[in-house]
Amino acid sequence: MTLINCLLSAWYGLPFVSPNNMLVSTINGAGAVIETAYVVVFLVFASSHKTRLRMAGLASAVASAFAVVALVSLLALHGQGRKLFCGVAATVCSICMYASPLSIMRLVIKTKSVEYMPFLLSLAVFLCGTSWFIYGLLGRDPFVTIPNGCGSFLGAVQLVLYAIYRKNKGGAGAGGKQADDDGNDVEMAEGRNNKVADGGGAEDSTTPRKADTTV
Repeated sequence: MTLINCLLSAWYGLPFVSPNNMLVSTINGAGAVIETAYVVVFLVFASSHKTRLRMAGLASAVASAFAVVALVSLLALHGQGRKLFCGVAATVCSICMYASPLSIMRLVIKTKSVEYMPFLLSLAVFLCGTSWFIYGLLGRDPFVTIPNGCGSFLGAVQLVLYAIYRKNKGGAGAGGKQADDDGNDVEMAEGRNNKVADGGGAEDSTTPRKADTTV
């Protein structure tokens, strides 16, 4: 969601779409490059072939959606209509991006633990949303103001949740993993590591046990 948000926002900020908005274009262009690197790293190190295929499909959908918006705005629209179309598309994706941590917020409330919601990430969401919200107000640009106002609010909610449950960083335990059984690779890997540590299926019965050679 962050990748498609950056792509569409960068496109929206281009001079032939939204004049005098180059700051929006350059910053989101840099964000698109960074998010592309994140996606590539995820695809390279995904724990299973199924997960890798699913994420590759989502990445392809993101690229296709951006291509459709760009082509329609270039070939079929002009002037204010082009700005309106691209602005609405960028706004919808931006709101979805800011709303994506809602599942983690639900998990925090259910487990009463902030183990899966890092403080610095929540703070960054709040500061980013607030700063762009103010920028949109000063520039009187609703396509910047509205989504980032939502982001500022959701970031503030995350900080409030962190303040309430900050003492329970490791309290979720197995309950957190059970509640968030949605194919998350990090949690799956952690579960397998715990299984190995407990000796449950950690070794093949046909493989001899090695002696401890730690110095």
